[in-house]
Amino acid sequence: MIGIIDYGVGNIKAFANIYKNFDIPYKIVKNIEDLENVTKLILPGVGSFDHAMQSLQNSGMREKLDELVLEKKLPVIGICVGMQMLAKSSDEGDLPGLGWIDAEVKKFDKKQITNAPLPHMGWNNLNIKNSTTLVDGLDNDPRFYFLHSYYFECSDKNDVVATANYGEEFECIVNHDNIYGIQCHPEKSHHNGMQLLKNFGEL
Repeated sequence: MIGIIDYGVGNIKAFANIYKNFDIPYKIVKNIEDLENVTKLILPGVGSFDHAMQSLQNSGMREKLDELVLEKKLPVIGICVGMQMLAKSSDEGDLPGLGWIDAEVKKFDKKQITNAPLPHMGWNNLNIKNSTTLVDGLDNDPRFYFLHSYYFECSDKNDVVATANYGEEFECIVNHDNIYGIQCHPEKSHHNGMQLLKNFGEL
């Protein structure tokens, strides 16, 4: 049972519709009670880092999520700002992140992307660095939809699954043990995005 975490930040219905079409069991999680019987977690997110972190804290689910992910090792995938929340900190805000992955979130260097605007918005190819179940069945150099001005940087490069390039190479899919993060929007990325979400649902 996939728990799609609804803490007021993220496109919950899009993920629910995809899993409904795949006939993969899911439920929308709004409180601790809803986490009962969940075996996987999706942490979506849009907007600013601090707002997302504060919204999750205000939901009352933070400590339970730490327990499920760090102690019980439930698979979890953070998407967009949800991915950035997996890190220890972000250049975008002052609040600490979840710290589930040893990483920091940094802002794109405008000096490196002088011919491209911020935010990074639109379609971009992924360069798969490490094969994992999450990226099985994707196209060669798969295209995904992005919308962000900050990027995730792992301390341990063995955690990097895929990168993309926007003036500079940046990490856009990561995996550490049971924890996954994807900077792009699979729910907006047509067949590649649906395949990735299906792969997560079938882990």
